[in-house]
Amino acid sequence: MADNYDLAIIGGGPAGLTAGIYGARAGLSTVILEKLSPGGQVMTTDILENYPGFTEPIGGFELVDRMVQQATNFGVEIQNAEVTGIKSDDKLKILDLGGKSISAIGVIIATGAYHKRLGVPGEDRFWGRGVSCCATCDGMFYKGKKVVVVGGGDTAVKESLFLTKFASEITIVHRRDRLRATKVLQDKILSIPEKVKFEWKSAVKEIMGDEKVSAVRLVSVEDNSEKILDCDGVFIFVGFTPTTDFLKGLVEMDERGYIITDDDMKTSVHGIFACGDARKKSLRQIITACGEGATAAFSAQHYIENIKGVAYE
Repeated sequence: MADNYDLAIIGGGPAGLTAGIYGARAGLSTVILEKLSPGGQVMTTDILENYPGFTEPIGGFELVDRMVQQATNFGVEIQNAEVTGIKSDDKLKILDLGGKSISAIGVIIATGAYHKRLGVPGEDRFWGRGVSCCATCDGMFYKGKKVVVVGGGDTAVKESLFLTKFASEITIVHRRDRLRATKVLQDKILSIPEKVKFEWKSAVKEIMGDEKVSAVRLVSVEDNSEKILDCDGVFIFVGFTPTTDFLKGLVEMDERGYIITDDDMKTSVHGIFACGDARKKSLRQIITACGEGATAAFSAQHYIENIKGVAYE
């Protein structure tokens, strides 16, 4: 296993895997560093209907498995490692892996984002024991039971549709009076009122229970009135937080921690690029992550070749 690479990619989701494929095909010695398993959020997605090239929906696990095989076939090395810091100079980046380090000429940040929490009483207490952010992982535990889904975007609606396979009743709690999800998803979820209910203009104030979740306390965002809603589980989908804490003070980020890049995926530091959900942008989808991964690798290739003195002029 080498300790020095042309290109190091931090994160093994669709953006990182695509960047790896493009980097390896460009003849760069390429490593992907992933602290968990390759795939990221896609691994928790049951069905993908909007990824081009598949006439029938494909599961997240299968799509990622194909990407991993394609990357390794081109010679990408995938390591199970967490990057805790990066030191940068004009020609080399040193990546701290907590106990050891590797070097690379160019680095691509593709660390993605993780689900936000509500920050209400009971959430931490019941996390993993009635509170979840992954219906694909935990939905089967709620067969014939009542669940609450918090959120109104694409993820909340997709996960709610998956939960209809198991739960007897789903109540979507949303702060507004209509969903934010794309029209096709809205049409699907609104077409099954016998299975899916809504608590509009409401927020979860508390997750309640003794040994397990038994109810949520809702509060109206209009008049602050409260009500108790019985349920057996709570699934939370209220947005994401970028996985970029380890980069603070290194690259420019916005107030929420998303990395700021130009159209070529270049960050404020020469030789460091960013793509996927960790980057500041308007649309976070698998297909856009892949496109950004390709662009980041293309930009990194030219940077690395210039540093090595082999760029084609």
